[in-house]
Amino acid sequence: MDQFKGQPRLPKFAVPKRYDIHLIPDLNTCQFTGSVSIDLDIVETTRFIVLNAAELSIDNRSVSLAAKSSSKVFEPTKVELVEDDEILVLEFSENLPVGMGVLAIGFEGVLNDKMKGFYRSTYEHNGQKKNMAVTQFEPADARRCFPCWDEPACKATFKITLDVPSELVALSNMPVIEEKVDGHQKTVSYQESPIMSTYLVAVVIGLFDYVEDHTSDGIKVRVYCQVGKADQGKFALYVAVKTLELYKEYFAVPYSLPKLDMIAIPDFAAGAMENYGLVTYRETALLYDDKHSAAANKQRVATVVAHELAHQWFGNLVTMEWWTHLWLNEGFATWVSYLATDSLFPEWKIWTQFLDESTEGLRLDGLAESHPIEVDINHAREIDEIFDAISYRKGASVIRMLQSYLGAEVFQRSLASYIKRYACSNAKTEDLWAALEEGSGEPVNKLMNSWTKQKGYPVVAVKVKEQKLEFEQSQFLSSGSPGEGQWIVPITLCCGSYDVHKNFLLQNKSETLDIKEFLGCSISKEGDNAACTWIKLNVNQSGFYRVKYDEDLAAKLRSAIEKKNLSETDRFGILDDSFALCMARQLSLTSLLNLMGSYREETEYTVVSNLISISYKVLRIVADARPELLDYVNQFFICLFQYSAERLGWDPKQGESHLDAMLRGEILGALALFGHDETLNEASKRFHAFLEDRNTPLLPPDLRKAVYVAVMQKVSSSDRSGYESLLRVYRETDLSQEKTRILGSLASCTDVNIILEVLNFILSSEVRSQDAVFGLAVSREGRETAWKWLKDNWDHISKTWGSGFLITRFVSAIVSPFASFEKAVEIEEFFATRSKPSIARTLKQSLERVHINAKWVQNVQNEEHLAEAVKELAFRKY
Repeated sequence: MDQFKGQPRLPKFAVPKRYDIHLIPDLNTCQFTGSVSIDLDIVETTRFIVLNAAELSIDNRSVSLAAKSSSKVFEPTKVELVEDDEILVLEFSENLPVGMGVLAIGFEGVLNDKMKGFYRSTYEHNGQKKNMAVTQFEPADARRCFPCWDEPACKATFKITLDVPSELVALSNMPVIEEKVDGHQKTVSYQESPIMSTYLVAVVIGLFDYVEDHTSDGIKVRVYCQVGKADQGKFALYVAVKTLELYKEYFAVPYSLPKLDMIAIPDFAAGAMENYGLVTYRETALLYDDKHSAAANKQRVATVVAHELAHQWFGNLVTMEWWTHLWLNEGFATWVSYLATDSLFPEWKIWTQFLDESTEGLRLDGLAESHPIEVDINHAREIDEIFDAISYRKGASVIRMLQSYLGAEVFQRSLASYIKRYACSNAKTEDLWAALEEGSGEPVNKLMNSWTKQKGYPVVAVKVKEQKLEFEQSQFLSSGSPGEGQWIVPITLCCGSYDVHKNFLLQNKSETLDIKEFLGCSISKEGDNAACTWIKLNVNQSGFYRVKYDEDLAAKLRSAIEKKNLSETDRFGILDDSFALCMARQLSLTSLLNLMGSYREETEYTVVSNLISISYKVLRIVADARPELLDYVNQFFICLFQYSAERLGWDPKQGESHLDAMLRGEILGALALFGHDETLNEASKRFHAFLEDRNTPLLPPDLRKAVYVAVMQKVSSSDRSGYESLLRVYRETDLSQEKTRILGSLASCTDVNIILEVLNFILSSEVRSQDAVFGLAVSREGRETAWKWLKDNWDHISKTWGSGFLITRFVSAIVSPFASFEKAVEIEEFFATRSKPSIARTLKQSLERVHINAKWVQNVQNEEHLAEAVKELAFRKY
C-alpha cells in the first residue's frame, strides 16, 4: 500500500464514469450517512483501487466491486483510509478484471463548521436558530462528502438522491425528477448531470424563498435566499438572465443545463462558487437591498454573478486538466466578467476599474516570493494558496493584454472554437494558445510562455537620446533588487496625441528607435510648437508591465496630466507606476508627492480611488521614517482631496453617476483618516441622526462606511460612545453588507485598548467566522497590539480557520504593515515552529513586504530636501 502514499495524484488504473450518490443528512445532530455506487472502467490489471476520501468513516462491510463482465462480486481484503494523503486504498486478494465494474461504498461523516466539504451554516427563522447543509468542494473537498476520484480531469456524470425533512428545500446541480414524501421525511431524486468534475457537485438543504425568471431560450433562473429576503435577489436575477444570453452569443455555445439556481449562504468562506447549475454565494455577493446597499455593493453583485456564470463555460464545460492550470478558470472568468458587466452597465466604466485588478496582480507579482501563473501543485493542501491575485488578477491582465494585441474579433472567434473543441473535456494552457495561434496566425505560444511560465514582469525604462528613443527591460521587484527575467513585451506608445499611436514587440533586453522614422515627429524642445509634447508608453495600460521614464519625459507627462491631455487609464498608470518605483527606491518620495499634486483636480473615480490608496501607504511610511513630517503630509493630502470633496458634497445629487456615488464615500473616509476636523464633525452629526432613525436621508448607504470610520477616529478608552453605538447597529442589522461595513471600520480607531477589544470581538460568537477577517483592518497605532493578539490567540485561530484559505488573511493583514528588520526576525522566530503548508507562501510574502517597507523607510529617512518639499506642498495655495 505504501506505493500510493505521498503522491500528488491518484494512480490511473481505474477511471470513474458515473456516480450514484445517496446522502441522508441529519440537521439536528449535524451528521450524515451516505452510499455511493461508482461505475468504473478498470483499464489496467491491478489488485488495488485508490480514490480520495477524507474525514469519513467507511463502512468496510459495505465495500465491494461488481465486475460487469463476469457478474462476480469482489470484496477487498483490506480497506485503509490514509488521512495524510486523503486517499482510500482498497486491496483485493486477486487481480480485478479489466473493463467495467461497479464500486459500492457506504460511509458516514460530520456536517462540519469549517465551510468546506459537506458543512453546516446557521440562520434564524421565526426567531429560532436553525442549521442548513451546504457543500463547498473546490478545490479538493468533495472527498469530505463521498469517496471519489477528486481530480478535475476525472470527469463523470452524477445521479444524486437526498433524504431530507419534508418541509425543507433541497437543491442540487440538476432539476428534481421525483419527490416522495413519507411523513416528516422526503426522498428527492435529481436528473443525472452531464459529464463534470467532482469539485462542481453541489447540494444545499434548508428553508428558502426565491425569485424566478427565464432566458429567451427558456432556461429557468432562480435566486434563492433566506425567507423574507426574496426581493434582495431581484438585481442578481436580472444580471444572471442578461449575462447567460450574452455568454451564449460570445462563446457561440448555449448554456448546457436546463436550469440555473443561485443561492445566498450565510456562512461561506469565499465570495462565490460556480457549481454547475447551483451557484453558491456569500450574501454580500448576491443580495442587493435598495434601501441599505451601497453603489459599491451593487457593482460587486454584478461582477461576481458575471464571474460565476462565465465559469459555466470556462471551467465547468471546459475544465483545467490539473490545478497547475487554475488560472485558465479564474483569469478568464475575471476578464470575461468585466466584458459582461460593461455590456450591461456601460456607465460604470468598468474597464477603467479593471486597472484595480491589474494593480493587485502587479503588487503581488513584484515580490520575489510570487509564483508563475502556471504553478506546480504537489499536494491538495497547496492548492488553496494559489487562489490569489496571480491566478485571478495577473491571469485576467495577461488575457486583456493578449486580446488587445490580437484584436477583439480574432480573440472571440478563437475562444469559441477552443470551447467547442474541448467541451465536456479538459484542457491545458497550451491548448488555449494553440487555438488562439490558429485563429490569429500570431506566435501566441512563444509570446505568452514568458508571461505564464516565469514569475514577475518587466519595468521598461525609456529615455530620449539625440532624437532616439531607448527602451530597456528588466524584471521589476518592489524590493529594488535586480531580477533575472526577460519577456516578449507588446509595447504601445502615443506621442503628443492619441492619433499618433505605434506598437512593436520588445523581444530583447533593449531596443533603440529613431523617433522621426518611427513616430514621424521629433521630441519638442522649448518653443518648438510643431513637435511632440509628450510620450506615453503602455497606452491605456493594456500591458502587464511598468514604465520608468527619464526625468524630461516624466516632467512632460506631469504637465500633460495637469492639462488633462491624457486618458483616465493613462493618468492611472503613470501614478501607479510612480508609486511602485518609489517603493522600490527608484524614485524619491519628493518626486512622488509632487506628481500626486498634479492630480488635485482629478474627477475620475478609479484614478482618485488609487490616489487615496497610495496616500494611505505614504502616510504609514512617513510615520515610520519621518514622524515629525506627519502633520504636514496629512495637511497636503487634505488639500489634495478638497477639490473632489467640494465637488461632490455630502448629499447625493439627483441623477448623479454610480461612480460619483462610490467616490463620495471614499473621499470622505480619506479626509476622516487624515484628521480633517470639518469632516469628522459633520460625520458625527449625521451618525447621531442615523442612530435616531435608521432610514434618515442624512446617512445613505454610500456614506456609511466613511462615517463609521470617522466615528471611530474620535473613540478612546475614556469616550467609548461611538464604538458602543456601532456595536449596537451591528447587533440589530440582519444585512451582511451592513455588518461587514461596521467590522471594517472598528479597528481604524487610534486607541490601542479599543483595538484589542475589537480584535477579541471578531473572535466571539457574534461574528461569523467568514467575516472575522474584515475586522483586521487595524490602524497604524494598533500594529503592535494586533501582533501580540495574533500570537496570544494563534492556537485558537489556527484551529478555527487553519483548514481553509481565510487563515492566510490573518497572517498577511497583521504581518505585512510592519517596517523594521528586527520585527521581521521576531515574526520569523514565532512562526518557525508554527508554520504549515497552507500559510507557508503567504508568510514568506508578508515577511518580504516587511523587508521592502524597512528598506523604504531607510531611504525616506535619508532623503534630502524632503522636509522643505513637504512643507511647501502642505502650505501651497491652489
